[in-house]
Amino acid sequence: MRAIFFDEDDARAVTARLQRDGYTADLVRERLQGEDDDEDHPWAVVSDAPELVLDLLADEYDGWLDVEEPEAAPPVVLPPLQLPTAPKRVKRPDLLGE
Repeated sequence: MRAIFFDEDDARAVTARLQRDGYTADLVRERLQGEDDDEDHPWAVVSDAPELVLDLLADEYDGWLDVEEPEAAPPVVLPPLQLPTAPKRVKRPDLLGE
């Protein structure tokens, strides 16, 4: 799980806090798509801390939580439908005198 921060000091404080609390935490530079300026890249704190802990720290230090989307389950393949081969009779033949 990752928390993203634009301020390096905030990211380092969150990393130190998580490590002090016994979680693994790594600080990396996050390169956003379309960003050319190397100085504007945000900082990412990658940790094994529970989502709640990381979310609270991200809120406290003006960051946000980058939650990975779970992998989509493969689509369920159903057998083909058995469609009628002829139109359904609406009227009963015994009432028509047939």
